[in-house]
Amino acid sequence: MSRIGKLPIKVPTDVDVTCNGLDITVKGKFGTLQNTIPDILAIEENDGTLIVNVKNKTRNSSALHGLYRTLINNMVTGVSEQFQVTLNL
Repeated sequence: MSRIGKLPIKVPTDVDVTCNGLDITVKGKFGTLQNTIPDILAIEENDGTLIVNVKNKTRNSSALHGLYRTLINNMVTGVSEQFQVTLNL
């Protein structure tokens, strides 16, 4: 199992996450993002958190586990926080 994939994803209260089969949609105040996850993975929704689980443990599924957990986390961050660039002068 992936160490990164085991971490839960915290969902802010102003973000709406819907899972329809393999499609996941994240809606927030800064837009809407969609992604399709592989059938090797499953997503559990609990109280304000998302957990990505692996159905079959293989080397490839372990790599996808961490990848898609990070992608979903970035989707949640992208719709809840505005993009900022800090410049050092």
